[in-house]
Amino acid sequence: MSLASQPSLRSLPSLDVHDLNTSPSLHQCIATIKGHSSASAYVSALAVDGDSLYIASSDGSIRLWALDGARRSQEEQQQDDGCSSSSSSSTTVADTDSSVKSLLATGNGGLLLSSHQDGKIRAWRAGSRRRDGETRPQLVLRAVLPTAVDHLRTCLLPWSYVEIRRHRRCTWVHHVDAVTALAVSPDGALLYSASWDRSIKVWRLPGFRCVESIVAAHDDAINALAVSPDGRVYTGSADKKIKAWTRGPGQRKHALVGTMERHRSAVNALALGANGKVLYSGACDRSVVVWESAGGGDGGMEATGTLRGHARAILCLAAAGELVCSGSADRTVRVWRRGGAENNGYTCLAVMESHGAAVKSLALVRGERDDDGSCSSEGSSALVCSGALDGDVKIWSVFIPCL
Repeated sequence: MSLASQPSLRSLPSLDVHDLNTSPSLHQCIATIKGHSSASAYVSALAVDGDSLYIASSDGSIRLWALDGARRSQEEQQQDDGCSSSSSSSTTVADTDSSVKSLLATGNGGLLLSSHQDGKIRAWRAGSRRRDGETRPQLVLRAVLPTAVDHLRTCLLPWSYVEIRRHRRCTWVHHVDAVTALAVSPDGALLYSASWDRSIKVWRLPGFRCVESIVAAHDDAINALAVSPDGRVYTGSADKKIKAWTRGPGQRKHALVGTMERHRSAVNALALGANGKVLYSGACDRSVVVWESAGGGDGGMEATGTLRGHARAILCLAAAGELVCSGSADRTVRVWRRGGAENNGYTCLAVMESHGAAVKSLALVRGERDDDGSCSSEGSSALVCSGALDGDVKIWSVFIPCL
């Protein structure tokens, strides 16, 4: 992932149709979780599982912070801007010897997955331990991927070895560079991993067996991965391209079904919103490109515009429903809402500016809505969690007025 910023896109129209100064929305920082004791460690990934926020660091540790405290602060907050809350601490629940690159809460029985600089994926379950007479949470390591079974079943077979970058050879079940992104299939049966080694691997859950490897899926490092509700897999790479992959009925392997080229620089982040109908991509060109269905019946996407406003590279994205958040090397987080004038545009609801370093990771939690999923007359709310290269995590409350 590159922090370098490139010229913004000029070939696509801007979709942010409402000026921020006229937006009725309010935002407030309601908690700051201070950085790790290691001065050089930064927040590398965030994941939300129920009321738990997991915070991964570049020093290989994973911390836990309870979101229910943030929700109480959200209910009590005053209607003003600024980071008025006191600092909070978190609990270290796991330590590894390799920098964490991504986190994924599967929602399947408390299974948490982390990918690492050493090319491995670690599977964890939530647990607890007794220390100093107190019961404290911890993560229990369940598996390291590839597993020993995968290693044994492939290392003795000559055809299992493939040539990878830097003229090295290894078995096809291994990533040989940092694993940068993880995603699960809609039915929870498959885990996808993407790596700087340019490959995509598919793992069967819950057994953690590697069942497929797409070698040289891109021409450069893969930075981002997203899976839509219909099972289509999207990958974003430093080669400036986004590729779409799918596996048809009765097929065992995934096939490339589309290549999307609009960015002028490395693609750093992907996120799916509007129930998978909209794909967002963020890159070093400082723009978030919006991709929507091309309407051809084949599930293809076409670029419909960009969300502009950041002054430096886009490093992370998070989306839920009609909301999308973008984090940037310019130290800000922007929150956008799909559905502006005549439902054909975007509103920038908030710009959060109190981070002291580039924003590397995001997590978005929507608040409660009416029983039919609609917005109440008072509007709704969301929690935005943002982690930065200075090691701090901030929890923001964003009020979302009805359209």
